[in-house]
Amino acid sequence: MEKVILIKYGELSTKKDNINFFLKKLKENILYALNDLEIEVTYDLGRMFIHTNENFDKVIKRVKNIFGIHEMSIGYVINSTDFDVVKDETLNLLKEHEFTTFKVESKRSNKKLNTTSVELSKNLGAHILKNIKGLKVDVKNPEIVVNVEYRINNTLVYFEKMKGLGGYPVGTLGKGLLMLSGGIDSPVAGYLAMKRGVKIEAIYFESPPHTSIEAKNKVKSLTKKLAVYNNDIVLHVINFTEIQETIYKNIPHEYLITIMRRMMYRISAILASKRNAKILINGESIGQVASQTLTSMSAINEVVNIPVIRPLACFDKLDIIDVAKRIDTYETSILPFEDCCTIFVPKHPVINPSKEKCHEYEELIPYKDLIYEAVKNHEIITIKAHEEESEFKDLL
Repeated sequence: MEKVILIKYGELSTKKDNINFFLKKLKENILYALNDLEIEVTYDLGRMFIHTNENFDKVIKRVKNIFGIHEMSIGYVINSTDFDVVKDETLNLLKEHEFTTFKVESKRSNKKLNTTSVELSKNLGAHILKNIKGLKVDVKNPEIVVNVEYRINNTLVYFEKMKGLGGYPVGTLGKGLLMLSGGIDSPVAGYLAMKRGVKIEAIYFESPPHTSIEAKNKVKSLTKKLAVYNNDIVLHVINFTEIQETIYKNIPHEYLITIMRRMMYRISAILASKRNAKILINGESIGQVASQTLTSMSAINEVVNIPVIRPLACFDKLDIIDVAKRIDTYETSILPFEDCCTIFVPKHPVINPSKEKCHEYEELIPYKDLIYEAVKNHEIITIKAHEEESEFKDLL
């Protein structure tokens, strides 16, 4: 009998003809997340198994952060389909647990067994009651559920079920470029995009000396927290100082935010094309700030042809905060270091900007040359999920 980590697919099982593509990517992501450990991963269309002699808690802690997994359990593979062998091995496993109520749930993918799943459960339950004194069957609220899957060549037994993140394996739906600020929203947007199978790279706009090294390190820390779900993330750092100062000196102040965002979108789209990213992702939520009214979004979005995905478009702020706390980005996001979007903010930004005025005002500055230099000279940082040390670890 072998002790394994059992993985159930959930939504992936609906993929039919494409399921092997999704399962192969899920296996790759598991192997990458555990690449410093001695493991083996096997799978079929119904289940995936992690075989290892490593500490199971350490392995499960990482696997819990992998998208595409509906549920996982510590399981026991009995190399027999003989019912007498199964019931004795199951009995031995149960003697390691303390409980007074139980129920048995059986599944029978081995249709050669000449009995139903219900009969298998009843027979195993009777064997347990006979051999372990003081137990009762409770089908509604048992202390332990004995799950038994009778497979073609073996039998699988497991008890506790641990919920996975669900979604699709990261990388199955291509790559997106996340517009990552130091705020609460954009890390959550990146997390939700990854849940739908999008592998992300990130772009961050800094404006030294107006923004600090602490603000940059804050974004690197957020990137590392997201990398747990993505395995690693390439972070592109754009020096936005000259563009932002030029806008401030030449553009009517009520349009500062609108024009600034249009420049950020243009730069992000250029970089996405260079990095083979199919979409831009950001943390915009309808009506949350002046640049996120529908009119503002339309005026800003006009400058790019690439699709822009806004996972939080219809989220309330409190809902966003709940997710941020769950994925451990909230406390970092609220550190008080200003980013590009919080400096040079006018008292009365336009909430219904005119596209015609945007075109008129942009003619006042050499934005194409400024964008070219910003993209050409930008910094690239690769941030890995499971490195024990990092250059920015102690800077926040």
